[in-house]
Amino acid sequence: MRLTREKTVRLSHRIIDFLVSSPDVDFVEDRDTIRQEIVSIITALLKVEAQVDTEVRAKIASQKKEILEGSEEWDILYRKYYAEGLKRMGVAEVQTR
Repeated sequence: MRLTREKTVRLSHRIIDFLVSSPDVDFVEDRDTIRQEIVSIITALLKVEAQVDTEVRAKIASQKKEILEGSEEWDILYRKYYAEGLKRMGVAEVQTR
């Protein structure tokens, strides 16, 4: 997913607002420092996701059989390889059905 810098910052403000409204959260750092860390984390995750997306598309394109993007087979392979790539990068667990 691609987010502009402005959308990422806006999202970080919403996360901080949510945390401030939660009675279970106490801040040990100032809010702006935490918000900046949230932006850094989101940005890093989006970079990892973009990298995995590129790798998955290359892997599908390298198959012996041509698999057209948008086909059911392409979508299944994309989801499978994408989930594996995220797991390999430590971002998400692969869910089994």
